[in-house]
Amino acid sequence: MSEAPFSAFDRSAMARALELAALGLQTAHPNPRVGCVIARGERIVAEGWHVRAGEPHAEVHALRAAGTAAAGATAYVTLEPCSHHGRTPPCAQALLAAGIRRVVFALGDPNPRVNGGGARRLTEGGVRVESGLLEAEAAELNVGFFKRMRSGRPWVRVKLAMSLDGRTALANGESHWITGPDARQDVQHWRARSGAVLTGIGTVLADDPRLDVRLPDPPGGARPPQLRVVLDSQLRTPPAARLFSIPGPVLVAGRVQPPAEAQAFAHRRAALEAHATVVTLPAAAGGRIPLQAVLEDLGRREINELWVEAGPTLAGALLADGWADELILYVAPRLLGPQGRPLVHLPALERLQDSAWFDIIASEPIGADLRLRLRPRPPSQEDP
Repeated sequence: MSEAPFSAFDRSAMARALELAALGLQTAHPNPRVGCVIARGERIVAEGWHVRAGEPHAEVHALRAAGTAAAGATAYVTLEPCSHHGRTPPCAQALLAAGIRRVVFALGDPNPRVNGGGARRLTEGGVRVESGLLEAEAAELNVGFFKRMRSGRPWVRVKLAMSLDGRTALANGESHWITGPDARQDVQHWRARSGAVLTGIGTVLADDPRLDVRLPDPPGGARPPQLRVVLDSQLRTPPAARLFSIPGPVLVAGRVQPPAEAQAFAHRRAALEAHATVVTLPAAAGGRIPLQAVLEDLGRREINELWVEAGPTLAGALLADGWADELILYVAPRLLGPQGRPLVHLPALERLQDSAWFDIIASEPIGADLRLRLRPRPPSQEDP
């Protein structure tokens, strides 16, 4: 395998493969989003993308479209072809059988069942293998898959919305709506690409949300149902909550109760188990639900990207404990005044230099509002 210089056509073919991979943004979960282009010389002869788990991978779709034209051709793939039998046969073997002579992939597959095995199998079969083309773009497309494979936890995006003066609601709690309809519609797209949507019991009791996706079906057909997750230490989620009024799995995470409260807790659990999966976890400091254990549980459930819509306490805990990988912040061009409710609850600071820093990785007007994408800045890069 080599990381040789690539031609302008190589780059355009891989860019097209990335466009194809993005078609699976809402449907490929829990598999990675992968696209494939097959070319003879500088002419694309076939394309494919992975639609959903259990169905053929991008390479197989492209090979079927290419037919006999695949023999002697180059395959551009956004992720290292798999080399193992999972839900489908190995793509490396399919490429070999079709007579592909060169494979260019963007980056290696971190899945321990692959992790270099696909490239090795192709090389041993006489295929010229090259990697590293548009690697950063391919990694960003599958940031959640890579995070889960490497840490066992999903990529955590925390959605926040605030006024220009950093308030989320009036002092009396009124907050519908700070942002405009375009921003609220934009949220639907972020929910749709996530394997799970998480909130806290405070939001459930105050707003009674459905946390569903209200969008037309994407290319390739209906998206898999998102898992909706409620962190509810004492299992106060009402069995009549709107979460349960629509199809799709719901997970309610509580914490182990002291003996004096165990019987009442068991009754509430039994009532909820008619509608949801209920898990109980040992209490963390202050009686909180242990966030690390929740994220690890979601990783075992193959959640790649977790979308969090919660109040200031849970959002603040995710930030303070270092579990938030990204913030999606909508800023509305209005002022709510100093009595309004704050964006997040964080521990008090005595020194400005101890405040958390974020890098703005993207900013975009969404209707009348502004959407910022932010990621925590590594400590080594923080300003003094």
